[in-house]
Amino acid sequence: MSSIDRRMFNQTTLGSLLTFSLLESLFASDAFADEIKPLAAKWLAELNSLGLDVKDRKLTQIEWQEQVEALMAKANLVDLMKFVDFEKLTKNLPLSDRGERAVSKKFPEVEGLPTKLVFGHQIFALKKNRSVAPHGHNNMATAFLMLKGECHGRHYDRVEDSKDFMIIKPTIDDQFAVGQYSTISDHKDNIHWFKSTSETAFIFNIHVLNIDADVKRGGRVYVDPFGEKLAHGLVKAKTLSKKQAYDRFG
Repeated sequence: MSSIDRRMFNQTTLGSLLTFSLLESLFASDAFADEIKPLAAKWLAELNSLGLDVKDRKLTQIEWQEQVEALMAKANLVDLMKFVDFEKLTKNLPLSDRGERAVSKKFPEVEGLPTKLVFGHQIFALKKNRSVAPHGHNNMATAFLMLKGECHGRHYDRVEDSKDFMIIKPTIDDQFAVGQYSTISDHKDNIHWFKSTSETAFIFNIHVLNIDADVKRGGRVYVDPFGEKLAHGLVKAKTLSKKQAYDRFG
């Protein structure tokens, strides 16, 4: 890694959310040479700045989604994976028989990197035909990027809430391959569901919690997206407990 040309590294990896997200695993396995870490930390700090802006209401949640997706669009995961021994990062990782396995590690202290990041980060690991069950979030902005494998990804706008159901509308129904991404907020594509269609799948997730300090609710809300079909493409989706959601969809 010490012989990597910095300019090539910058062109192929930096300037993208992918770089920020993968840092956790790369640092943990020493996949980055020491001289690369300050460069990566600079970009990580930029992502942190976006998270602060959305919490401080300098950006709307939808603007945050747009800017994060613009960063993701610059990522060249295929080239980046040439620099990274991804098998080493995931070797002997036990996967769940139902649902996702979440893996999270703390970033090290690196010059230029804020000591307290505004966003959380984790990798979701899935076996074939296992799912991150369909659910929405309260008071959260989050982004996903396919690191390895493929998933069938679906998103829905959250139109209306009730005690026992939500009114939702399908927005995205696509096969997510390596390098593809999506984002959610309270205002756009809030419900999401990823099902692995490859032998294994790895999704990197970042999340900014408690976007609106005036809103007290938080956490996941699980739903059954195969509910009663209504007019204008809407669906009456029953809310589920976590167990119900993973028994059916996980």
